[in-house]
Amino acid sequence: MAIEQESPNSVAPAIDAAAPNAAAIDVIDSDSGAMPDVELVPPLRADSTLRAATTAFEEYMVRKGFSDNTIKAFRNDLKIFSGFMGAGTTLNHISSQHLEDYLTWMQNERGAPCSAKTLARRITSLKVLFGWLHGIGVIGSDPAEPVAQQPARPPLPTILRDQDVTRVLRAAQDYLWDRRRADARPYLLVSLLLQTGMKKAECARLLVTDVNRARPQSPEVTIRYVDEEQAHKNRILSLNPAILPVLTQYLDQYKPDPYLFDCTPRNLEYVLDEVGQKAGIRNVQVGFETLRWTCAVRDFRNGMPEERLRQKLGLSKISWRETREKIFQLAGR
Repeated sequence: MAIEQESPNSVAPAIDAAAPNAAAIDVIDSDSGAMPDVELVPPLRADSTLRAATTAFEEYMVRKGFSDNTIKAFRNDLKIFSGFMGAGTTLNHISSQHLEDYLTWMQNERGAPCSAKTLARRITSLKVLFGWLHGIGVIGSDPAEPVAQQPARPPLPTILRDQDVTRVLRAAQDYLWDRRRADARPYLLVSLLLQTGMKKAECARLLVTDVNRARPQSPEVTIRYVDEEQAHKNRILSLNPAILPVLTQYLDQYKPDPYLFDCTPRNLEYVLDEVGQKAGIRNVQVGFETLRWTCAVRDFRNGMPEERLRQKLGLSKISWRETREKIFQLAGR
C-alpha cells in the first residue's frame, strides 16, 4: 500500500492524465483540423533537434498563456525524455518504438519508478508535444499517436469475499487438525493477517516476544520499526484471544527463535497460496496484500473509525488519502 508522493506542483492542473488529449485542447483543435495561429508557428523542420523542439514548444505555451504549473510539468517531463533520447536527436529520427522503449525504461530501468498518475501525465506530455509538431506540419506523422495511454489510477486491489474468508480459514484449519501431520503454521499465519492486516515484511520481522500473552483475554502483537523515519508505523495491535491455543501449538511444534516465523517471506507466500488453492479460491490469489486489504475493508465495514484504521495499518496521513478512497470503493460506499 505504499504510495509514491509527489510535490503539489508536479501535477499540472490543466492536464487530466486520464484523458490523453486533455492538455492538447489548448494546442490543436483536432476535431476541426484547424492549425494553430500562424504567428505562433516556430521555425522548425523535420531535421530540427529535440532540444529545439522542446524549447519552441515551451515558448509556444508561454505565448498561449498556459499556467506556470502546466509549463513546469511539461518541461520536467520532456527533460526526462530528452535525457533518454539525447537532446541532439532529430525529430525525423524519433519513432513510436523509441517512445515505447522510453516508457519501458522509465518504469522498469530508470531506478525511480513513477506512480500510475505520473506515468499517465508523462505519456500525455509526449502526445501533446508530438501532436503539436504534427499539427503545425513539422513532422509528417505523429509517433506518439499509437502509444497507448495508461489509466491515471491503478486497478483496485483484490479482496476476499466473506464466504471466501470462511473457506480460507477452514482450509487452514484442516492443516491444524490433520491426524497424520498436523501443522499449526497455516492457520496461525492466516488468522494473524486477517486480524491485523500487517505487511509481509512486518510479519517476517516479528519476534516471538512481540506477541504479548500476559493477559490471555486481550493478547497483543507489537509491530516495530528501527528506522526513526518510519516511527509512525510502530504500533500495538489487539488479537482475538482465540488465536492463543493455535499460537501455543505452533510454538511447541516449530520452536521458533528469535523470529516468530523462522523461514523466508517467500516460504510464507507459498503457505498462503497453498491454503488458497486448497480452499478452492480461483478468482483471487491468497497472499499478504490480499489479506491486508481484506482486513482493512472488513474493519471499515464493521465501523472502525478512520483514524484508528489508519494507525492500525501503519500509514502516514498522506498515504492514507489514496488508501482511504480505495477502501471506500472496495467497501461499496
